[in-house]
Amino acid sequence: MMSGPSAAELARQHAAGTTPATKSVEQAFARAAEVDAGPGGLNAILWDDREAALGAAARVADLARQGHQPGPLAGVPVVVKDNIATLTMPTTCGSRILEGYVSPYEATVVTRLRTAGAIVIGKTNMDEFAMGSSTENSAYGPAKNPLDPTRVPGGSSGGSAACVAAGIVPVALGSETGGSVRQPAAFCGIVGVKPTYGRVSRYGLVAFASSLDQVGVFGRSVEDAAIGLGAIAGRDRYDSTSADAAVDDYAATVSETLKGVVIGRPREYFPDSLDARIRERCDAAFDTFRQLGATVRDVSLPHTDLAIPTYYIIAPAEASSNLARFDGVRYGVRAKAATLREMYADTRSHGFGREVTRRILLGTYVLSAGYYDAYYRKAQEVRALIADDFQKVFDSGVDMLFTPTAPTTAFPIGAKSDPYEMYLSDIFTATANLAGIPALSLPIGRVDGLPVGGQVMARHFAEAALFRAAFALELALGEAAHR
Repeated sequence: MMSGPSAAELARQHAAGTTPATKSVEQAFARAAEVDAGPGGLNAILWDDREAALGAAARVADLARQGHQPGPLAGVPVVVKDNIATLTMPTTCGSRILEGYVSPYEATVVTRLRTAGAIVIGKTNMDEFAMGSSTENSAYGPAKNPLDPTRVPGGSSGGSAACVAAGIVPVALGSETGGSVRQPAAFCGIVGVKPTYGRVSRYGLVAFASSLDQVGVFGRSVEDAAIGLGAIAGRDRYDSTSADAAVDDYAATVSETLKGVVIGRPREYFPDSLDARIRERCDAAFDTFRQLGATVRDVSLPHTDLAIPTYYIIAPAEASSNLARFDGVRYGVRAKAATLREMYADTRSHGFGREVTRRILLGTYVLSAGYYDAYYRKAQEVRALIADDFQKVFDSGVDMLFTPTAPTTAFPIGAKSDPYEMYLSDIFTATANLAGIPALSLPIGRVDGLPVGGQVMARHFAEAALFRAAFALELALGEAAHR
């Protein structure tokens, strides 16, 4: 369903003055009106600011006319997830508890997008406070998959993924805590990258689980995702967890060969229960890697099966602490009540949805006296084992790992009513968040007309290696990746 020029092509046209940036922004709004709004729309965009977007596009056009370089994303329309702070649009995290809230400051990643010349046209739908794998948990209704509107676009960044897949924008920002960029990218047939923890500033990203959260990038192509990540990556003095590590020119890593590269095939990611057709698409990708000169080696990550229970102890525990600030006192909605205690209780009871409430209760339980050591501390110990699994494999001479991104294709809206069944959607993605390593999903084919994503993972701060492998695979697969 994707259409239109890439982010790189648009930026070149805008910088050269052959296409006004205002025209591209108008086209993005027109496309959104065509596919997103109304009862039958995708419901991918929650908030927009046409006036501010067109004003920013006009400034990019003026710079181009004056002979200045407006940046690598000059005039490119982008959308950002609704948990990333912006100044002119609400930041509600898909929740009623923050309905109407507008941040007094802007996220560093948004500032960097603007510096790169990008035009932020809207904020996208998401699972409430990023808690979900389908974008069905939004207080503003579910988002839909552009390839089949009866199905989910993935989550929690499903709105951003849907906007790219529907051809509204070529680049979008999402956030990752356990797979919330890569899984929607796989479901929508686009590229999604989660950088190394610390590679991108979290300043202005509303916290879910602080030791796991990371801003990620969606693109129509590997090149678009590479340009997008390059624009926002780097040390930020406002985020003490951001790393002072050199940022490569990711878009310059294009390669038609992977000669000498060793790609690991983790056996734990290919269980007998994996859909045979998804396995076939992955096997075909491995064959392509070999044709490109890479060596494929079977490896083991023995603690993989502990990733979901570990993640669903650590993430809710951190969420219960982070979400304590939403109490009706400082910002967002406030319930009317006779006493302060009643106001707190009523605000949080009515402001938070079912899934957020479930995770706050779970997180509070595992942090409570008598249970902290049995659950939270033990989960952190297992997390270290999972990270050590990756380190041992990379130290053994393996450059990258390749796996399925998700165990299924996009499922029908309403199909997963059991929370645990929904949590298993993250079974192949949560490990990268727990270990803090970079990972990327790209299309590798279709099953019953629905996209299948392949996942590449690498050692810390080796995003350039990810993009090199993804560029080569995308080029070699060509149209086969979308059929």
